[in-house]
Amino acid sequence: MRTSSPIRPSASPPQVGRSGRSAPGRRPVAQLVSLATLAVAAGLVLVGLAVPGFTGGEKTPTAEVPLAAESPIALPPSTEPASEPSTEPPPVLQLPGPVPSKGEGTFDYGTTQGEVAGTAGTLRRYRIAVEKGAGEDVEEVGAIVDAALADKGSWTGSGRLRLQRVPDRAGHDFTVYLVTPQTAYTMCQAGWVDIRVDGKPYTSCRAQGKVILNLDRWRTSVPHYVEAEVPLDVYREYVVNHEVGHELGYNHERCPGRGKPAPVMMQQTLFLNGCVANPWPFLDGKRYAGPPL
Repeated sequence: MRTSSPIRPSASPPQVGRSGRSAPGRRPVAQLVSLATLAVAAGLVLVGLAVPGFTGGEKTPTAEVPLAAESPIALPPSTEPASEPSTEPPPVLQLPGPVPSKGEGTFDYGTTQGEVAGTAGTLRRYRIAVEKGAGEDVEEVGAIVDAALADKGSWTGSGRLRLQRVPDRAGHDFTVYLVTPQTAYTMCQAGWVDIRVDGKPYTSCRAQGKVILNLDRWRTSVPHYVEAEVPLDVYREYVVNHEVGHELGYNHERCPGRGKPAPVMMQQTLFLNGCVANPWPFLDGKRYAGPPL
């Protein structure tokens, strides 16, 4: 800040009387101006003494404090607790509780219709059947199968196939069954497929016009999927696409190399052989397959 320059006394000569002296009872104007100037200067000195960092009417080279309106007050560090790690529940790997080994041998059929999956090509219709005594809702199973087959990675990804779930007694090309292990063994054996491992009905299968899903695998997945923490939903997507793949005419394939995705037509229920679990026949819009078995 610039200070005012000292006021110099007027250069005009003082007014005098006719006798050559100042008029009695009044001071010359120049003296009054000088006295005023001295009073102002003295006031500034006194003010300067009262304000720290201020001498002789000039600021010392200390940091200038900005106005509050121009520089908000710095707040202390936030005392809010750090965000906690995600509390999302871990993925479901298998369902608890015993799985019925045998049902009634009769079925509940779905009564609703799903949307057409796929954009072009032959339309193939399927219905859903759940064995009575299996403890599964047929419409819920239908929704899971729908989602697996409607994904862009499923068989409709070829652009030459469409799939649609239809109600019972509507025209259909094949049926997706969810059945207890003993019923699965009976139905698969009738289609010349042995699904036993160590003497127990273990895998799922496909017979003519029938995709047969083993309830035991549907609820508990398989040990190597569980050990790798692959969600149960992924196993279900795999087994649906694998068995429907058989219905569409595809045969078994092998792992193309350690660490690579397992082909959907590989027998992932039995092993992975160094491959990584994969439920889709199409990856990145292209058909993904392994060497033939």
